[in-house]
Amino acid sequence: MHDPAALVGRQMAGPGSLLAFEVRGGAPAAAAVAGACRLITHAVSLGGVDTLIQHPASLTHRPVDGDAKPAANLLRLSVGLEDPEDLRVDLAQALDTIA
Repeated sequence: MHDPAALVGRQMAGPGSLLAFEVRGGAPAAAAVAGACRLITHAVSLGGVDTLIQHPASLTHRPVDGDAKPAANLLRLSVGLEDPEDLRVDLAQALDTIA
């Protein structure tokens, strides 16, 4: 992880609960993965404790100019309080839909 100002070490005891990843297959594949989640909710943050998955290019960044949008195949996952194994299984089955 690139942290030139060493902010993570000063501000956090460990890593956060938000991660971003790209899938193969562009926007259609990213939308398919987000839509195939059963436990993980496809939504932007509502300030709760549930795990959410978001496809920024079709949700929050839809009206943004093309050169400012995140990659079309990017997904963001905000991890909540569910059992980690349940989340892993749900994400794995969703990813299997594009394999």
